Amino acid sequence: MNAIVEHGCIVCRAFMDTYTPAEIHHISGKTKPGAHLNTLPLCYWHHRSGADNHTVTSRHPFKTEFVRRYGSESDLLEEIKLRVGETA
Repeated sequence: MNAIVEHGCIVCRAFMDTYTPAEIHHISGKTKPGAHLNTLPLCYWHHRSGADNHTVTSRHPFKTEFVRRYGSESDLLEEIKLRVGETA
């Protein structure tokens, strides 16, 4: 998880080519087996700000719009794995 946090927000990097400090977003909950391996680095704005406007869509609470705008969480997970040198 350290490597993905150090990478910064995957949405900011992939869509705006900019670094923004990241928080951990658990794709499938925090307590399921392997949950910490299914995480995305998202900045506050893309993770939990509650914003949905022309500039940004937050994953919480706007999952459907987030996916429409930035792609599925599984696609973003594969992208971050590639970027930090992990295998799927």
